[in-house]
Amino acid sequence: WLLALGLGALFWVTLQNVVNAHRSIVLRRVGELLAAQAPVLALLALPVVVPIFMSHSSIYAWSDAHEVQSEPLLQHKSPYLNPTFFLIRFIVYFGFWTLLSRYYLNSSLAQDASKDGNSIMGKMRAISGPAMIGWGLTMTFAAFDLLMSLDKMWFSTMFGVYFLASCVLSINSFLPLAAMWLRRRGVLAKSVTTEHYHDLGKMMFAFTIFWAYIGFSQFMLLWYANIPEETDWFKHRFVGGWFGGWGLLSAVLLFGHFVIPFFGLLSRHIKRRRPTLAFWAIWQLGMIYLDMYWLVMPNADAAGPPFGLIDAACLIGVLGVFIAGAALRAKNLNLMPTNDPRLEKSLAFTNL
Repeated sequence: WLLALGLGALFWVTLQNVVNAHRSIVLRRVGELLAAQAPVLALLALPVVVPIFMSHSSIYAWSDAHEVQSEPLLQHKSPYLNPTFFLIRFIVYFGFWTLLSRYYLNSSLAQDASKDGNSIMGKMRAISGPAMIGWGLTMTFAAFDLLMSLDKMWFSTMFGVYFLASCVLSINSFLPLAAMWLRRRGVLAKSVTTEHYHDLGKMMFAFTIFWAYIGFSQFMLLWYANIPEETDWFKHRFVGGWFGGWGLLSAVLLFGHFVIPFFGLLSRHIKRRRPTLAFWAIWQLGMIYLDMYWLVMPNADAAGPPFGLIDAACLIGVLGVFIAGAALRAKNLNLMPTNDPRLEKSLAFTNL
């Protein structure tokens, strides 16, 4: 869940540079600070990664040599799914995300002190096209490695796009909450207007639909093909029917992640009022967490969601570390990119 937020922030920053957007300039520094937490995410992932490299992981069957020897499919996948190659890819993923996010933040800060903001803006835009391709590849394969490979049998070529939808929806839900929190502390209060909140609300609405579209497309194609290696993954998530076990959580995601917020975010007035937009932003962040839980935990407990105090404590703990990292990095920084040539247009931005 937190990785989706961090990667979503990096995607958002890269996209704004690719399309030369002016409306997002007032919030760009916030996105850059969130994206720059890639090293923090890498550290938080170590409890999962270290057991894999030591061949003691209890959640990734492909990391267990005895399991691989007894399972022909794992032997077939072993050239890719093995501890050494996984560690190399892990370093590549987080190394790329760290370097790219640091480049954006450092360039943005350098622009504040530069006499030629256009030159730095041009350099950031020039690198963003190739960077977007790199982001897409690393995000996709990281989703394969960290999430999809939890099930030793299952595979889906659409899984990367499914995870992308959660990444983008995460950042567009988190940014308005961050802006409101800063506003209450007198930061960006006059810069981030109703128009910017409305714009973020539109993106929340759009990617709510996109998530549902990709999720349904993946389900429909795999279920229609009816290949046991593929359909069993969904069967495990329908255990208990619609009113119990994992089936209940599947129903909650269907209605809570798409149907209800679709109508909730449909109105222009909802997206232009901070209290209602904040409600739906928190709602969708919660649904994204449940979605990640739905992807991961059936591999640990097939009977139903084992959510307890440990899960809640872990969620609060890692989120606190992530936000604290961004807050410490933001200390003594100007959150407004004051020397960006597009700032004036961003301040005057209006929705059609």
